[in-house]
Amino acid sequence: MERDYITLTIGKQKNIALIAHDGKKSDLIRWCQDNYEILKGHFLCGTGTTARMITDSTGLPVKGYNSGPLGGDQQIGAKIVEGKVDFVIFFSDPLTAAPHDPDVKALLRIAQVYDIPIANNKATADFLIHSKLMEESYDHDVINFHKNISERASNMQGGN
Repeated sequence: MERDYITLTIGKQKNIALIAHDGKKSDLIRWCQDNYEILKGHFLCGTGTTARMITDSTGLPVKGYNSGPLGGDQQIGAKIVEGKVDFVIFFSDPLTAAPHDPDVKALLRIAQVYDIPIANNKATADFLIHSKLMEESYDHDVINFHKNISERASNMQGGN
């Protein structure tokens, strides 16, 4: 019988997504500058303008995806599903409406489903990046999706 959960490993070198709403880009850039020594040891990616601005301001290599409103949040979510993003720093702006809010919610949801550490403000990002777990591998359990899908398909067929 298959287990309900499977164990995934976040490696010692983290795959970190860096995202910021327009009103928080300068805060994220400053945070990246302040944490340069830690971040340089990890693979970094981010959404459109944010990725380019971080690279231009810090010299850190950040692989850029589309901007958030053009699907970048969805691309980062897909990378979480593929196991290619295992840590998210997202400086969101709670005081400004974002037209792509459903995309942001989808990204947050998929990070939660895959048990991915996610910080949505500087304080949380500071706690995460200065954790002793940043320097080691980390095993975490996620839903066994193959078992879940098989059971759902079986239940659906039985209901016909």
